[in-house]
Amino acid sequence: MSLERLGLGTYKTARTADTEHFGELVAPCLENGDVLILTGGLGVGKTHFTKGVSRGLGDEHMVTSPTFALMAVHDQGRIPLFHFDLYRLEHAYELEDTGIFDVLGYEGACLLEWGEQFQDELADEYLSVTLRRDEDDSDVRTIALEAHGERATELFDLIDKAVQDELA
Repeated sequence: MSLERLGLGTYKTARTADTEHFGELVAPCLENGDVLILTGGLGVGKTHFTKGVSRGLGDEHMVTSPTFALMAVHDQGRIPLFHFDLYRLEHAYELEDTGIFDVLGYEGACLLEWGEQFQDELADEYLSVTLRRDEDDSDVRTIALEAHGERATELFDLIDKAVQDELA
């Protein structure tokens, strides 16, 4: 496993499996109502991160990007995981048709790929998770967290502690 803490809220993974493992470290920190907005270009690892979160919650079902379905529910773990992919949406009014407002901030944890374009319409409190691919090594990812709100700040701190404990 190759996970590195670059600083408070910033981490580096060297392989896809490491990005998934980072998601596994995040999972025990999640509570009902948590919202994570996953940002990053195509193929940067948002779905791999989500695979790790799902596995860390105890759900071993396959996780794929719900690009065409818009939402996938992984409800065999400790809490339900609602995985949204908003890539194909162009306007905020289209969010209503996704079912997102039925669960957002209430039941389970919501991970929103491509949610940054609608963050003002989605949630007041959320944790932004930005994934970037290294320019020199396409396997290396930098993952940066940014908290928006009180619960997101608490989640940010819990995740950073989980990573530090893992690396100790």
